[in-house]
Amino acid sequence: MKRAVELAKKGMGYTSPNPMVGAVIVKDGRIISEDYHHRYGEFHAERNAILNCKEDMTGAEIYVTLEPCCHYGKTPPCTEAIIQSGIKRVYIGSDDPNPLVAGKGAKILRQNGIEVISGILKEECDRLNRPFFHYITHKTPYVVMKYAMTADGKIASANGKSRWISNELSRENVMKDRLRYTGIMAGIGTVLKDNPMLTCRIENGRNPVRIICDSRLRIPKDCNIIQTAKDVPTIIACTDSAECPPWLEESGVKIIRTPSAGGHTDLNFLMQKLGEEKIDSILLEGGGELNFSALKAGIVSEVNAYIAPKMLGGKNAFSPVGGMGFDDPEVCVKLGTPEITTFGNDILVKWEVI
Repeated sequence: MKRAVELAKKGMGYTSPNPMVGAVIVKDGRIISEDYHHRYGEFHAERNAILNCKEDMTGAEIYVTLEPCCHYGKTPPCTEAIIQSGIKRVYIGSDDPNPLVAGKGAKILRQNGIEVISGILKEECDRLNRPFFHYITHKTPYVVMKYAMTADGKIASANGKSRWISNELSRENVMKDRLRYTGIMAGIGTVLKDNPMLTCRIENGRNPVRIICDSRLRIPKDCNIIQTAKDVPTIIACTDSAECPPWLEESGVKIIRTPSAGGHTDLNFLMQKLGEEKIDSILLEGGGELNFSALKAGIVSEVNAYIAPKMLGGKNAFSPVGGMGFDDPEVCVKLGTPEITTFGNDILVKWEVI
């Protein structure tokens, strides 16, 4: 199953809104075929592995990171391919919460005389597809708040300088996240201060859909976001009352209007609309104000903090979460067990919001 998990990761950034899935076929203790779900709309991992197998699969076993599908969509059901192949045992990592599957795939296999064993490396397989599980259950994007800070908790100095707090290895990993997640979100403050591109700088990589929270439509015509909007999908979220300049509608951006939430974009309403646009996951690269608003609105599912071995100091330096803050530690946002990875001397800490 570990090999199936590694294979599944090869589809990162290309399978959305489908999950990442890997499959390995074993017979007499040997791997006789393996593959993964390459791209949305193409064959799933199980069918790819079966089609690529050059040996007789009668009596073989298949390890698959997610319960095989049993319905017709853009491709035929994987259960059908497994039954026809002669495979006699299926090891499953994650159960599929999609109502079209949700145990039905395993049931159909058992009804056809195939042994099914579930929960193999379940935690690792579940981790592969947190965004998919969230989206299929809630119909809103899985939001990952990402920031880089110094060891004393600063994302920028008092004069606003932040390049570079994290090291090159950390920044390369952020590019992988921009590939993995369907959308990337920032606030108008970040656009005005940094004039970012918010693109994926991996060769042949897919750019995320850029989402800019700009309640009053202050975004300048000459900024990088607007100048590249016809090449990179871009959404600007504003309030119902915002006045839209004529040039903005002609720039290639899609405008989503939301009710006002204290004069700002209503983030919960926005998530519903983005879900309808089939945006299943968002990397939030906001400043402190947007980060606090997102936490307060309850839209954040995961926090990724890159911590650099540097000390900026300064009572007026910027922190990852600004805003008014919470009044009491008992009512603040609470995080789960950390996952820790190192990138050179930087530390990446990931928490799920609980």
